[in-house]
Amino acid sequence: MKAAIVTHDHQVSVEDKRLRELQYGEALLTMECCGVCHTDLHVKNGDFGDKTGVILGHEGIGIVSKLGQGVKSLKIGDRVSVAWFYQGCGHCEYCNTGRETLCRSVKNAGYTVDGGMAEQCIVHADYAVKVPDGLDSAAASSITCAGVTTYKGLKVSDIRPGEWIAIFGLGGLGNLALQYAKNVFNAKVIAVDINEQQLDLARSMGADIVINSRDQDAQAIIQEKCGGAHAALVTAVAKSAFHSAVFSVRAGAKVVAIGLPPESMALDIPRLVLDGIQVVGSLVGTRKDLAEAFQFAAEGKVTPKVALRPIEEINTIFEEMQAGKISGRMVINFKK
Repeated sequence: MKAAIVTHDHQVSVEDKRLRELQYGEALLTMECCGVCHTDLHVKNGDFGDKTGVILGHEGIGIVSKLGQGVKSLKIGDRVSVAWFYQGCGHCEYCNTGRETLCRSVKNAGYTVDGGMAEQCIVHADYAVKVPDGLDSAAASSITCAGVTTYKGLKVSDIRPGEWIAIFGLGGLGNLALQYAKNVFNAKVIAVDINEQQLDLARSMGADIVINSRDQDAQAIIQEKCGGAHAALVTAVAKSAFHSAVFSVRAGAKVVAIGLPPESMALDIPRLVLDGIQVVGSLVGTRKDLAEAFQFAAEGKVTPKVALRPIEEINTIFEEMQAGKISGRMVINFKK
């Protein structure tokens, strides 16, 4: 089978690879597609450690073609996910309290185990989430990571209907965050980015305020127009966006960090203490979060913007991603 494999020189090689035999509780998927995430770029570049030899991909959708012993949650022909949260231990304090993505023994697709950027993929059956009928596979691929990550981040933000939320970064994650915020949480959205193309997309999706922070003072505008946002969601990978978000919210607000810039950020402690501002991280979503995020997309409340590409273009996609030339989500197509 063809697979996108990380090489020692931080590139990706499209190679033929044979998968191992299924173990107890596992299922084999014939992949239909797999989205390309910024985290894949980090993995390829070795930003989280050397991952030479791993098959990339954690935004996969595939059809169950074979079942291992003991599988009861899936059947042949089911359409399911290959998500970043590949498997938890199932018995720690996090797994037992609805916070399974924080499991200290977690396995992540396309990072600690082989992922879905291949013609076939092995999943642990109990952790593969079924895709609802009526939801296109390419669209669903974006929900497995970008969609569920932003959906969970919005839940963490405690945003309420009619309140203002500032979204920093309107790329692959941000455009989905905007749609969930508007169409599921019924919030008012401030879209902040330095890319005018991304902001045009945000306008077309119903953003209430649009700010190009390259030549505008986002925090000043937000404070002036709405007295500060009730919450901020940062999907950007620039440290400056996190700083701006903290000063864009009102007293008592939450700033939810999703993006993964390599730098550290400094926090104005008096600002946090005196105004009761919380800065929290939000990591992807649980299986329940993903099932909910899929369902809202199936109902038409969220429509991912995707473009199908062949696996042979994976390195070109990463070059475009690094140059900031991608709008929406690039999706590797495995359908014949």
